[in-house]
Amino acid sequence: AGLSKMAATFDGVSNVVGMSLRNELRGPKQNVNDWFKYMQQGAEAVHSANKNVLVILSGLSFDSDLSFVRSRSVKLSFTGKLVFEMHWYSFSDGNSWASNNPNDNCGRVLNRIGNNGGFLLNQGFPLFLSEFGIDERGGNVNDNRYFGCLSAWAAENDVDWALWALTGDYYLREGVVGLVEYYGALDSDWISVRNSSFLQMISLLQSPLQGPGPRTDAY
Repeated sequence: AGLSKMAATFDGVSNVVGMSLRNELRGPKQNVNDWFKYMQQGAEAVHSANKNVLVILSGLSFDSDLSFVRSRSVKLSFTGKLVFEMHWYSFSDGNSWASNNPNDNCGRVLNRIGNNGGFLLNQGFPLFLSEFGIDERGGNVNDNRYFGCLSAWAAENDVDWALWALTGDYYLREGVVGLVEYYGALDSDWISVRNSSFLQMISLLQSPLQGPGPRTDAY
């Protein structure tokens, strides 16, 4: 009911182009059979309520694993609207970036990314990197090395992406008033940019590198 309500609410709203069904599935009860059952039900509910919006399916294990759709197809009554999404952070691979040769580690991690979801790009499905980010204070070696690998992969594959996060701080999070979000693009005043060098780097990923691209300029 919730997915149908949200899809219907934004039917005809041109700047709402997609709906993700569930964020970061996780825990001991997650399993592939339930994923197919409920993701397919949710996708059909969204489509019934809104024929225009894209339907975005996230993976298991904090949205890091879609490997199971390689051998089992998602079955839906509609076509041309299905998008898969993945999340990728440095800590998805522990402290491996800081403790290993970054080039060797990049190769190993990209192999994992390819097996867990990147293969969808070769099958003609849109794959949305719907969360990535770094500690924008700039001193986290694990994050900094990971970002070089991620940005090269994203550019090569012309992946659509969303950055975690815009947030400068939170009213209340984890019991802390005014907790600072160091992954945030904005500083805690919500006006200043936290790390202008990082924004310059991700701006290189904003322009389309394959296909016709959008009809508007990068922003």
